[in-house]
Amino acid sequence: MTLIEPEMKLAESLCELARYNEAENILSRCLDEVGDGNCSNDGHDDELHARVLTALALLYQAQSKYDAAIVLHEKAVLIARNIDASSTRMGLAANLAGYAETLRKAGHISRAEQHHREALDLRTRAVEEKSCPELELAVSYTQLGCTLSGARRYKEAHKHHRNALGLRYRCLDYSHGLVSESLNYCAESLCALGRGGEGVPLALHAVGMRKLIFGTSHPAYAHTLAVLAACYHAVGRYLDARDYLEECLAICEVAFPKYHANVIPNLMSYGSVLRSTGDLAKSRTVYQRAIVIHEFNFKEGQQAHQLERCQAEVGDLTKTIEEMGPTLSIDSPVLEQLTSADIESTGTPVIVFTDIGRDVDDEMAMVILSALKRKLMLNPLAVITTLSPQRDRAHLARGSLDTMGMADVPVGIGGRGGVAPGIDLEVYEAEHARSSPSIYELGMDLARLALESVPPKSAQVLCLASLTDVASLIKEHRDLFTDKVKEVVVMGGVMPMESSDTLTPDTAYNNNCDLLAARFVYEWCQGCGVPTVTLSRWAAYGCPMRPALLDELAKTNHSVATNIRSKSKKSIDQLWNKVTLPSEHPGREKLPSRCDVRWFYKTFCGLEEVPAVLGASIWTEVTKLNMYDPLAVLICVQSYRASHFDCKIKTVAGVPHVVVGTSESDTGVLDPLALYTEYSSLFIETLQASLHESESPMRPANTPDILVEETTQILSARSRAA
Repeated sequence: MTLIEPEMKLAESLCELARYNEAENILSRCLDEVGDGNCSNDGHDDELHARVLTALALLYQAQSKYDAAIVLHEKAVLIARNIDASSTRMGLAANLAGYAETLRKAGHISRAEQHHREALDLRTRAVEEKSCPELELAVSYTQLGCTLSGARRYKEAHKHHRNALGLRYRCLDYSHGLVSESLNYCAESLCALGRGGEGVPLALHAVGMRKLIFGTSHPAYAHTLAVLAACYHAVGRYLDARDYLEECLAICEVAFPKYHANVIPNLMSYGSVLRSTGDLAKSRTVYQRAIVIHEFNFKEGQQAHQLERCQAEVGDLTKTIEEMGPTLSIDSPVLEQLTSADIESTGTPVIVFTDIGRDVDDEMAMVILSALKRKLMLNPLAVITTLSPQRDRAHLARGSLDTMGMADVPVGIGGRGGVAPGIDLEVYEAEHARSSPSIYELGMDLARLALESVPPKSAQVLCLASLTDVASLIKEHRDLFTDKVKEVVVMGGVMPMESSDTLTPDTAYNNNCDLLAARFVYEWCQGCGVPTVTLSRWAAYGCPMRPALLDELAKTNHSVATNIRSKSKKSIDQLWNKVTLPSEHPGREKLPSRCDVRWFYKTFCGLEEVPAVLGASIWTEVTKLNMYDPLAVLICVQSYRASHFDCKIKTVAGVPHVVVGTSESDTGVLDPLALYTEYSSLFIETLQASLHESESPMRPANTPDILVEETTQILSARSRAA
């Protein structure tokens, strides 16, 4: 019997790969070796006998052969119960759990719950006695969670899946397949609770992890695609849901035998999504196929609710088709009136213009935006990407928003942002960038709809990029803009406030991309009484960020955080290459001439003079990074503005216009350490929250001590230099 253990492991692996015939041959041979099923003192290893029976039963379960599986499970459990409980408690728990899983899939939910709770109790006692690791509890939490979902007790199910995820976060590497399993089930239960938007980032990370672990043809990968599709469907992203389900079903067609029961839930989801896209005839066909497969696998009364729902959908679709006739399926998102913004319950409505992918601070701004959305302080109505290639930036924005729990925030494609035709500026790569069918081609129309959805004088327009698109929005919808916008917030800069009676944009990068547009926006806003808020580069210089914060953020394992960390170095290297070029060199693109080597060392390295000998890598000399755009998002909230910034006011025609950071000596930051602690905590809290960590190893309410210490040193050095 010494070969049985490796043989069983081989069979389990083959089952994971859906190579069922090979696995069955091996397990049948193992069963012949350990005995014929008798369980009484016949000289055989009873514990091993029970394990082989359970393994073969689980193989039958994977093939939807539930009756045959149940017979084997009952034999295995009987054998396990007759063995000395004190020494084989975990063996009995495994047998009970396997039996319960088959009962669950066969539709015997109450019996499945009973056995899973007994298995959880056995494992809990074993953990208390320190005879097994705490991680074992995650198995029972997961299985019990799935069973409770089958009983449609989703709140309880979600609690158990969170427990499993918390244990696996603590005990396993983030890239472990079991972590992806818990992320997937947490997303699924959130979706069932009507919180699909919160489930999207969990499912996205699970998809990425399972793609690496299993490849793109494995049923485990297909399952997480189905969960992601359900989450997108829940937030109204029907086209994304359709595409992911079609990919899921294509995998299942190859991986599973014909008429496999595991396909039924995916078909039901696909039918529902097709109905949402307007393809009623195809939706009915899909539900009809689900009925055929159900009747092939289940006896009367088994999984009855599944069959009843499919039959009801077919009947309703038939009636609708007869009344309406053929309908057309949508292939792109339809621009229609947005839901009216509820300022009291969701925060200040904001429309964001961004050139994301240019610098990492735009993506970090999305993290802060997510934090303030979670706190119900800001309600992002739309994100418009500008600066050619704006479509690629839209893909990055869509993915970033999705992984940050903002899948319900629409993304639109804006204009070229002042870039000449035929020229595309860089967009950095990211695994989470998504070429989504839900991206709106007409960004200006999306911005218009967003403004139409809000009460008068309630919306903020936040520009983290060239002002080209804001200028276009004003020109195309002057009255609407005047009526609905309460203020325009710009990450940019203005000429000295005392130099004229009005504010004039300076040569900040965003202004410089399209100086004519910048001048138009400032002139028009001041002329028509729309307040502006300008956050200058001096404010960012007044609250520098240590690269060490990026290391801390990356510890969350969030895809945005790890990408920001890697791209920051690349971005610094690229900026360094540009500042070393002559002032008129085309390779500098829109970088102002004042941004030279000396400026770089002063800004990023804290040195007034350029060293005589430069290091091999400029990154090793960087001591501080400037986060322009996250501060611009933060300043949109009045409470943060009042507590952290010294706002200078320029009154034009009776309307106040705010400027934060008027010079190197007046950065507009009241307490740099307090502000740094504030946004550092927001970063960490939000990245963790979007991955649904129940217990974090970090201190989300406080900035890590090393960051505080290093920041204090930076600020002290800056003070001495001044």
